[in-house]
Amino acid sequence: MRGKGYTTSISYDRRLYKEDIAGSIAHVKMLAIQRILSSSDAEKIISGLEVILREITEGLFPWKEELEDIHMNVEARLHEIIGSVAGRIHTARSRNDQVTTDLRLYVKSSIDTTLMGIKDLQRAILGQAEKNISVVMPGYTHLQRAQPVLLAHHLLAYFEMLERDKHRFQEALTRVDVMPLGSGALAGSPYPLDRNFVARELGFSRISSNSMDAVSDRDFVLDYMYASAVLMTHLSRLAEEMVLWSSEEFGFVRMGEDHSTGSSIMPQKRNPDFAELGHGRSGRVYGNLVGFLTTLKGLPLTYNRDLQEDKESLFDSVDTVQSTLEAFTGMLEDVCFDS
Repeated sequence: MRGKGYTTSISYDRRLYKEDIAGSIAHVKMLAIQRILSSSDAEKIISGLEVILREITEGLFPWKEELEDIHMNVEARLHEIIGSVAGRIHTARSRNDQVTTDLRLYVKSSIDTTLMGIKDLQRAILGQAEKNISVVMPGYTHLQRAQPVLLAHHLLAYFEMLERDKHRFQEALTRVDVMPLGSGALAGSPYPLDRNFVARELGFSRISSNSMDAVSDRDFVLDYMYASAVLMTHLSRLAEEMVLWSSEEFGFVRMGEDHSTGSSIMPQKRNPDFAELGHGRSGRVYGNLVGFLTTLKGLPLTYNRDLQEDKESLFDSVDTVQSTLEAFTGMLEDVCFDS
């Protein structure tokens, strides 16, 4: 069959398994409370989902590419474990509101992790500023020596940039913190749902107001990508300073051996590879933002399969940002300034 696998996303969306299972458990609990589903059926479904969660966590889950995505893999396995009652998990729920709920939970978690990474890097900057509190260095404009400044003052400029980055992610967190489950495919559900109960179970502060907007909205993905792009701009600027300052021409800083590499042919050199990779990878994060903006710009309401393209670019931005923050924190803790 030509094009086999073209619609498959399980290779990357399986990382949403925790969010998918948590959303399903909260939904089933609500159905039981509202007497839409019997208590015994709800208990069977929840028990089966907990088994699946353990299987995935322990690396025992039988992933099947032909089932295309995380949602179908979980549901098929649930049928194998508890039988036909598994089909009732989709009562009053569509794949459309399910997937955006999963993604919102994932972005919320990613923002929390990113904020911790930013704070760690800020602590590393403060540590170097305190360690070198009296060190004087040339300040530059146009890359020409201008006025003497304290090294601490220079480093703390990056602390301020990161502080603004924190605020951007915190603002993104307020916008992603909306629970869309209950929107159905696009026009809600005829069942007497308690959406506020599900929101509380999943840790959302409020529920969506318009079902058509809720299933098609990916602004929260753009928010994360935009905040990430600005953050990577700041990290790229810091990286370039480290590249310049560690050169023979400047000689302001010595990179630690754990965060630089030797030359394959010139053993006297230490190359600032971590810094260079950091500002190189900023382009990936910019590209993810522009690419997904382009995906969204022509989509009519409501759900379109194009929205499947949100995940790879988002996941890549999350991974790139978090690994860069971790690497730069280590790099800053490891450098030695020539006082």
